[in-house]
Amino acid sequence: MARPLVLRGTLVVLRRRCGKPTCWCARGGVHETPALAYKVAGVTKILMLRPHDIPTVRAALARYQRVLRGLERQVQTSLATLRERIAREKTVGRGRQR
Repeated sequence: MARPLVLRGTLVVLRRRCGKPTCWCARGGVHETPALAYKVAGVTKILMLRPHDIPTVRAALARYQRVLRGLERQVQTSLATLRERIAREKTVGRGRQR
């Protein structure tokens, strides 16, 4: 079974003119294309999408957010555990004589 997609990025709509003098966009319209904008090593990349890809990409972006929230909860729990352990060890350490 294939793993569900997990994507980081933003769904955007690119609006542009093609440059053909007889195209309707030459009279003021624009061509719209859905795309996924994402970063790789600090550089924004754009992946053009087909209209029927949008629901899949939207679900994958939501999946990423859920994973990220779960990871953040785990980090906060780990930090609390570490703080408690350090505080406990400090308390035990204060009873020792030098």
